Parts: sequence; structure tokens; C-alpha cells
Amino acid sequence: MVRWQGERRSSNVEDRRGQRMPRAALGGGSIVLLILVFFLSGGDLGKVLQVLQQQQAAGPPAAPVNQETTPEQDRLLDFASVILASTEDVWTDLFRTKLDRDYHPATLTAFSGETTTRCGIGQAAMGPFYCPADERVYIDLVFFEELSSRFGAPGDFAQAYVIAHEIGHHVQNQLGISEQIQRAQQGASEAEANDLSVRLELQADFLAGVWAHHAQEARHLLEQGDVEEGLRAANAIGDDTLQKRSQGYVVQEKFTHGSSEQRVRWFKKGLQTGDLSLMNTFFDVRSAEDL
Repeated sequence: MVRWQGERRSSNVEDRRGQRMPRAALGGGSIVLLILVFFLSGGDLGKVLQVLQQQQAAGPPAAPVNQETTPEQDRLLDFASVILASTEDVWTDLFRTKLDRDYHPATLTAFSGETTTRCGIGQAAMGPFYCPADERVYIDLVFFEELSSRFGAPGDFAQAYVIAHEIGHHVQNQLGISEQIQRAQQGASEAEANDLSVRLELQADFLAGVWAHHAQEARHLLEQGDVEEGLRAANAIGDDTLQKRSQGYVVQEKFTHGSSEQRVRWFKKGLQTGDLSLMNTFFDVRSAEDL
């Protein structure tokens, strides 16, 4: 179990739980459309968010409705605040000492079901995600419960890995990497765009490992068994594992996040080395499946 009690809490947390948008905001036809967009785009979350944003702009804003939270979710939000604070400490130090620049922390927004973002309407079904337009990590805390019960990856450090991965995307955004890849994807084929997406995700896994390495050195947060929890989480959300679960077979050309083996390997690489000089997944002569 991660040693998090008594650690600093981040002030960059927004609690939108209990402000859930009513289901009427998205009709049945809209939900079907989103599912089609997701699969036809090869699992491109950006395409889904774009459609959601268009739907939001086309109709009147929906008033929030209250939704009760639970004591367990309150505990999870408190835990997430501690992990976020740890990422702030680690990345502030690494940006200053290794990159000679300032780190500007992201905000973590907890929500229930659906919420508005500058990337469109975010939904819990998407899982945790990072929106570069507003530099926020969005998460419905129910995901942590599903990570344990549905994906077989229980434990505090599995949850910490998820947060650290999304903060990895924030690091990429601050370094200009995300924008470079987005530009490269615009003129690329679907296979090439997916390959770049995989590399971006594997780099975020590596950065999550880098955080864990330095957090352990500075604060000794990890106990025996924690690393295994993180590795199980990385394994559980690989493209091949998720495809097998949802459709019974694997289509490698549709990978956008990397296989379970890749995600585990890159997270472990960051965890073992903590070396930012090893983060480059883009200028490798091998194909994405060999990374």
C-alpha cells in the first residue's frame, strides 16, 4: 500500500462530483453516433471529443443535476490529491534540474458521469483523460473501482499509475511534444497516425515510471507489492487486452495506446531508471509494435 497518509495535498484539485449533466443532454442517437465515431476512427478519443463539442455547441447548455458521492470516493479523491502533489514536486524539480525550465502544474478535475471541458464534453466511459486545451486531467473516480473489479488491477499504486500517466501527457504538452505529434498526424495515413499515438502513449507510461522512481527516492512512498500493482494496471489497459475483452480478437492496426507488454515495459523502464534522456519513443527505427 502506498504510504500517502500525512503527505502534502495538492491545491490544484477541482471537485465537480454531484454536478452530473442529465442524460437528456445526449439522446440515444447521439450515443450510437459516438460509438460509431470511436470505432471508425480507430479508437481516436480526439474524434469523439470533437463530435461531443459540436453537439454541445448545437444545443442549449444542460443544467447540472445532483448526484451523491460516497465515503470511498471521498477517500479516493483525497488519495488522488496526494499523488497529484507528488507529481508536482517531482516534475518541478526535474524541469528545473534536467530541462532548465519551469513546470506549471495541471489541475485534476473529479466529475460524475459527464462534464464540460475545453476539449468538448468528457464522459466517464472514456476513462481518465487529459485535455491539453485547459491543462486538466479529468477523472470519474468510479474508474478506480472498475480498475479493480473489472480489469483485475486493484491497489493504491495501480490508481497512482493512472494519474501519473495522465500527468505524463501534461508533461508532453508542456514540452511541445503533443503539438508536434498532432501536426504530424494531420497529413498521415491512419496506420501512421495510430503508430504516432502509440508512441505518445508509451512515452506517457515511461514518464509515469520516471515519476514513481523519483517519488520513491524522495519520499519512500512505495511498499512491497506496490510495483506489481502498477504493472498489473499497465497490463490491464493495453490495446490487445482491451480488444480481446470487448471483441474477442486483436487488430494490431487499430492500436492507439500500445500492447500490454509494451505498456508494462515502458513503465518499468521509467521506474527502474528515472532517466529522462531515455524518454524518446519517436525517433526509433523500429515499428511501434517492436518498441
